[in-house]
This record gives sequence, C-alpha cells and structure tokens, in this order.
Amino acid sequence: MQRVLLAVAFVCLTGAVAMGQDPVKVDPKHYKVESENAEVRVLRVHYGPHEKSVMHGHPDAVVIYLTDVHVVFHTPDGKTVEETGKAGEARFTPAGTHLPENVSDQPMNAVLVELKGKAAQ
Repeated sequence: MQRVLLAVAFVCLTGAVAMGQDPVKVDPKHYKVESENAEVRVLRVHYGPHEKSVMHGHPDAVVIYLTDVHVVFHTPDGKTVEETGKAGEARFTPAGTHLPENVSDQPMNAVLVELKGKAAQ
C-alpha cells in the first residue's frame, strides 16, 4: 500500500514539474533569452500564424506586444482563455502554466519580462 501511495505521489509531482517547464528549454522555436540578470529575464517571443507551443510556465511578468495579438491559452486543467492585444500595449501577467496558441492569420511578436526573486512575489 505504501508503495502505491509513493508511486501516485511521484506521478503527481513529476507531472506538475513537467507542466511548469521553462519555455526557453522546452520551446526554443518560440522563446529566446534577450537579457538576464538577478532581477529579470527578458524573452523575445515569436509565433507564426496558427502556431502552438507546449505546456510551460512563467513567473509573474510584463508582456509588451510588438504586433496585434489574438491568442488562446490552454491551461493544465483543460480550460482555455482567449486574449487579444494591440501592438505597443503592455500588461502584467501573473505566474502560471499554459500552452499558448496563436489563433491569428498573422505572426505574433512580443517581449516578455519575467520577474525574479522578491520582485515576483
């Protein structure tokens, strides 16, 4: 019985870690580190029309849209959140895990400034 409980706990924990993976490591096609220090990590984000990522996570961050965007975020619990934005717009995005999908016929470009340490709390 103890082994079964340990196995279930292991699967749950490793699944949670896998879903919150670093986008730069699991999806380098869409995410590139532009700058990083002890306080922030700045990512360049590019999706072609109708491209999807993989499930990954971000800490608290600020996104600056470089193009108009129409994206759907798929969450680990199976829900979806649709979002649109205009080029030049900046938004705070709380920490979370998601799978983004560009549902537009146009490329999507953004800069994502991830907050580290105390700034992210």
